[in-house]
Amino acid sequence: MAANIELKYFNTFWLKKIKSITQVNPGTLGYLSATGSGIEVDGLLEGIGVGQEVTISYDNLGSPVVFNSYITEIVSSTAISSIFKTKETLQSSPPVGTDVVFGKIINFDQIPQSYTADEEFDWLIEESRITGGYNNTSVDFGVKAYIVEDEPKQSHKFSGLIHSGIFNSRTGFNATNQFSVGEDITRTIDPSNGSIQLLYSEDTNLIIFQESKVSKSLIDKDAIYSAEGNASLTSRNLVIGQNVAYGGEYGISTDPESFAINGYRKYFTDRDQNVVCRLSMDGITVISNYGMIDFFRDKLSLAVSGGIKGGWDAHNKQYVLSIKSETTDGKATETNTLAFDDAVKGWVSLFDYNPNQIISLNNDYFTTSGGKLYRHYTLAPNTTERGRFYGIVYNSSVTFVFNQAPSTVKNFQTINYEGDSGWNMSSFVTNTDTALPITPAVFSSTLQELQNSLLLNNFKRKEDKYYADLVNATPSQSGEIVWGSSSSGLKGFYGEVTMRISNNNTGKKELFAVNASYVQSS
Repeated sequence: MAANIELKYFNTFWLKKIKSITQVNPGTLGYLSATGSGIEVDGLLEGIGVGQEVTISYDNLGSPVVFNSYITEIVSSTAISSIFKTKETLQSSPPVGTDVVFGKIINFDQIPQSYTADEEFDWLIEESRITGGYNNTSVDFGVKAYIVEDEPKQSHKFSGLIHSGIFNSRTGFNATNQFSVGEDITRTIDPSNGSIQLLYSEDTNLIIFQESKVSKSLIDKDAIYSAEGNASLTSRNLVIGQNVAYGGEYGISTDPESFAINGYRKYFTDRDQNVVCRLSMDGITVISNYGMIDFFRDKLSLAVSGGIKGGWDAHNKQYVLSIKSETTDGKATETNTLAFDDAVKGWVSLFDYNPNQIISLNNDYFTTSGGKLYRHYTLAPNTTERGRFYGIVYNSSVTFVFNQAPSTVKNFQTINYEGDSGWNMSSFVTNTDTALPITPAVFSSTLQELQNSLLLNNFKRKEDKYYADLVNATPSQSGEIVWGSSSSGLKGFYGEVTMRISNNNTGKKELFAVNASYVQSS
């Protein structure tokens, strides 16, 4: 029954009479007992639902005598067959200690209703017009159309794409919540390349990053290939058009957090291949091959799940990558953060900070750690210190390798550098010898101070360059006469030197060049 009531404003409402219904919920059934042609309930009747199997538990009835008497009364009742589908043939005296399971409930005609209608309040009011708008479409009682899915269960399409209806901000038309099964709105990418991990829209193309492949789908257009294999684009009424794969069997694995973009260059890692890649106009380039093959092979193969973070440093124009990986013994983890510079086509820096996220905004570079946001390349108030990351000041260091004439045994005698004052040589190592550390330059104001400084193992300034002798710290070897500890010079095929400077209120310190002089050794 329905009544149309005109109110004092523009909208109208349907007044519906609710039929007394039985409301049941899944749960545990109370005790049932037969009463001739009906069933009496001792317990929570609203705990049962249509299609539920009902179990009479032996433990709930206390003793074998009560249990057998109870089951016999239930089985002999004429009402049982109209309520339950029999699951099995029930014995009049079931085995002691065995629960009895009835079949699924098929109706509630003989079961008391858990909801009783109240004539005063048994009415439901609904708006008759959609959204209650003035002169909007009015609805009425009628058939409700629906479609039964052949496979109603949830399915995970890991390599499929689907799009909704359009949104028009000018007209207010919004169909983004509509996914019509009658339209061609799905597109499946080759599942053999793994799941889709990342989507990036560039111009009128959709770049798709799968675990082991990168491809692009044309949007609102399609490609037609000639007999020579040349492609020409044509407009087409299709949102996701033809899929075209990029050359190279590289993907983003399961690390979409490694993705970063600058202009038309996209950077990402492929953990499965142990490489770092760049996607640009000329296709995919493996940038980890620029002098870092061994490093990334070791670190990416041991990277922990979710431990690879990438981002673009808009201040220095570099791709920053942080890798959290297990140590070779598998007992701990370590994090390595480094930067790639396209200008020099190489990995230019290693950093001491370990970010959770890497963000750039308006040419400023930010990272997050421990729930806090940090801005890089800025000085703390009232200080000139540098190298502060997440509240900790780190010293800066640069390592060089001198390897001229690699097959010749050399005697490295001196070292010099060009740059600001304050740098020290923390180590100089060859394949056989080690030098004593060299401290920063000491500036003399008197002749005596100058003479004393000449005997110290530190850098001496001359014509804006800094010089020092290399003093051998290696113990004497058996059979050597002059060579050994405290001798001048280091023997070896190559030399590896590390220059270091403190960042505690030292201001900006630059290092332009480092050089070592040597003579050929016999």
